[in-house]
Amino acid sequence: MTVAQSQSSNSPSLNFECETGNYHTFCPISCVAWLYQKIEDSFFLVIGTKTCGYFLQNAMGVMIFAEPRYAMAELEEGDISAKLNDYEELKRLCLQIKRDRNPSVIVWIGTCTTEIIKMDLEGLAPNLEEEIGIPIVVARANGLDYAFTQGEDTVLAAMAARCPKEAPVAQSDKDERTGIKKLLNFGKKKEEIAQEESEYVDHPPLVLFGSLPDPVVTQLSLELKKQGIKVSGWLPAKRFTELPVIEEGYYVSGINPFLSRTATTLMRRRKCKLIGAPFPIGPDGSRAWIEKICSVFGITPKGLDEREAQIWENLEDYVKLIRGKSVFFMGDNLLEISLARFLIRCGMTVPEIGIPYMDKRYQAAELAFLEKTCKEMGVPLPTIVEKPDNYNQLQRIKEIKPDLVITGMAHANPLEARGINTKWSVEFTFAQIHGFTNARDILELVTRPLRRNNSLKDLGWDKLVKEEAQV
Repeated sequence: MTVAQSQSSNSPSLNFECETGNYHTFCPISCVAWLYQKIEDSFFLVIGTKTCGYFLQNAMGVMIFAEPRYAMAELEEGDISAKLNDYEELKRLCLQIKRDRNPSVIVWIGTCTTEIIKMDLEGLAPNLEEEIGIPIVVARANGLDYAFTQGEDTVLAAMAARCPKEAPVAQSDKDERTGIKKLLNFGKKKEEIAQEESEYVDHPPLVLFGSLPDPVVTQLSLELKKQGIKVSGWLPAKRFTELPVIEEGYYVSGINPFLSRTATTLMRRRKCKLIGAPFPIGPDGSRAWIEKICSVFGITPKGLDEREAQIWENLEDYVKLIRGKSVFFMGDNLLEISLARFLIRCGMTVPEIGIPYMDKRYQAAELAFLEKTCKEMGVPLPTIVEKPDNYNQLQRIKEIKPDLVITGMAHANPLEARGINTKWSVEFTFAQIHGFTNARDILELVTRPLRRNNSLKDLGWDKLVKEEAQV
């Protein structure tokens, strides 16, 4: 894994602090919200209590009547007191799912309750899988995690173990596992496809991991294709039956900062080589990500200067709104380091980055890039606070008076009442923020509170502008 270069004793380096605050974040079972849509032939069964069910129904905004591809296996007193047989109960539910929906895979999502009552989901799954004839993947995406985005990390780490260890021999199996290739080659003639195949450089297989919407998957695959790099597969794939082949020695690269468990699984269990690169968030991050992959494969990147310059030119109308302003990250979804680095490149200052959990090895390249960006932009290095205490943070916000605070939903309204502009961090999780072209979406979200206040001023409604509120 790439490790950030050690700094000389004279140059300042990032300051890391650790507080003892509670984790103010959603439950990781919320990962079901985007994963069931991404993996189209899956069914997610959340095994938990009524509280989990209420949370899912509220967080997803999808009523059970719409028959989404997820459900709750609600634990009752009989389950908790061990009067009911776990295997028989889960078998009954899985047979019903098979009869009604016939998915290619059933994903069991364990919760806090299954941890507390010591349900042996990993022990039950193989026997039940053999009996009903459908793969069952067990992921313990419970509230013992640090951030809600780590639910995806847990599911992908479990799915990594299900990826084939060798390429299929039968033609029917090959056809089933070429989803990305079909997507990129849709509507093209065989001659055109053969011509494009010859454009790729000869390099070891590359698998990318991280759940992204299909348009973003296509964009990033095409960006690498311009450099002659072929993406062998994505984890997760659009369908469970299209999971990428992962053999020993394959190269892998993560798309999101919260996938450290998946990275560890791929390296230790599947003996893959991890490309430790900054994450493709913002034009600067996207360029650094491509350059790092190119350097590992010995390829000279081409056209990235012009590509990045063009994107920055298109972003100028947003950048001028935030240039010179300050942003404070309270910490919620583990995207904080990458977003802070991009906003510093846009001309903002970041006094503090709160983050629920920091894996310094997995994010080493991103941290080094953050440090480099601060030096190039001539701004002070931010303080990175792991597991921040929200009470202490509020005192620091009161002293610093930042122009914008990116925070979890719990603290947005109290901060707005104190005259501080806020943005929900959860919105960055669900927005399309990866790659060159989606940088505009990040700035659309960041500048919205500032543009709202400017609009109110233009209308002459100065008393409604939060920055003038006296608390």
